Amino acid sequence: MPNPTRARGIEQLTDVTIRAWLRSNNGDALHDGGGLYLRRRESGAYWSLRQVNRLTGTRTWAALFPDVPYPTATLAEARRKAGEARLQDAKAHTDVVRDRQAKLAARKAEAEAAELAAQRRLTVRQLFERWVATELTPRTSADGTRTGRKDAGAYSRAQFERRVFPAIGDRDVLSVSKADLMAILDSAKVEGRMRTANVLLADLKQMFRFALVRDIIERNPLDAVTKRDVGGVETMRDRVLSAAEITALARAVPAARMGKRSAVAVWLILSTGCRVGEAMAARWEHVDQDARTWHLPDTKNERPHTIHLSDFAMRQIEALAAMRVKGPKGDPLPWLFPNRDGDGPVCIKSFGKQLSDRQRPADKRMQHRSKGTSALALPGGKWTAHDLRRTAATVMAELGVSGDVIDECLNHVIESRVRATYIRNRRLAAQAQAFDALGARLLTLTSGSTMSNVVPLRAAA
Repeated sequence: MPNPTRARGIEQLTDVTIRAWLRSNNGDALHDGGGLYLRRRESGAYWSLRQVNRLTGTRTWAALFPDVPYPTATLAEARRKAGEARLQDAKAHTDVVRDRQAKLAARKAEAEAAELAAQRRLTVRQLFERWVATELTPRTSADGTRTGRKDAGAYSRAQFERRVFPAIGDRDVLSVSKADLMAILDSAKVEGRMRTANVLLADLKQMFRFALVRDIIERNPLDAVTKRDVGGVETMRDRVLSAAEITALARAVPAARMGKRSAVAVWLILSTGCRVGEAMAARWEHVDQDARTWHLPDTKNERPHTIHLSDFAMRQIEALAAMRVKGPKGDPLPWLFPNRDGDGPVCIKSFGKQLSDRQRPADKRMQHRSKGTSALALPGGKWTAHDLRRTAATVMAELGVSGDVIDECLNHVIESRVRATYIRNRRLAAQAQAFDALGARLLTLTSGSTMSNVVPLRAAA
């Protein structure tokens, strides 16, 4: 078998002929034989091997020393490298270019594997930050659909900072077991925080599923865990204030020594059926006292909502307007319920604590909190701000308002796909009638009491 490195016509060049060629303008390439060429480039002359792939018939140019020009890459070195390529071709029926491509592909695969390994070395805290940035941060797509969470994951962050990060925050995600996570959830259960345990379970499952989809982990350690295993199946609250309790509440609120705005918030929520978060975050720019409307551009179900303000609700708005204060720069604060520092709306929890602190046994009074532990206690048991919203819906139903109109008044998501697709009418006129009927009923129930912080409704123009 002939030696491919000594094929006919090989080694035609010398360094003398090469230097003479470089000084001249005689062509773009100089052939040494056997497919070895010295080719001109702007940056110099480089050695290349011309090959034909025996399997495909493809003709290719292979740079023998891609970044090294002649004479740094000598004639002898080029012949040696070309001979090795010919031997390889004779044995494997391949070519230098395809071999180099295969090696590049292998290196790329190794780099991708290394990157995946680095991803899998993420700590729990790093995974949480990536999950929040990708999934929880609010965004609006081109078609108007909003994704993420309204609070951008603030509540979840607070729970993770308190319960998850101290235990496993700096651990590699891959090293976290179901036992580790159940220990965290069990600690909340031991404290009696059943709902907290369930919410934390939901967040942890979502975060680890996020990691699973992105190949950061190979399985979700909480896949088989349910609420029944953690905080138990939650039962829906059905607490509704009776007519007698609403009347009693009208007498109790003025004596409960709540914040003035908080006292008004009770009646604003009850007369509008809004969510407590919507009330606390309300801004004056969205309230039109002349049109008697309150617009909610950003709601829990991501559907804008406009509330008609009844006479009763208008009393609450005017009470808040009378209490409006100016900020450090002299401009009126933009929130209906500003916080103490005047740099944002009041915290939802602050309002909730004012209600719960006034509905607890005297021996359960918390330090530095209200002494009137039973000031807001009602015969039907403990009630919350959300129970006021449910009560508003119940009163409307008792007044004969149809369920679909009540759903619109409370801005409920339409569960029926057919209704959601084809029924776009928000029934604004019917909503206004329902809110007026609710306000009239509340006015009747509270008219025998002196409700503090409420100014008389201004005369219609």
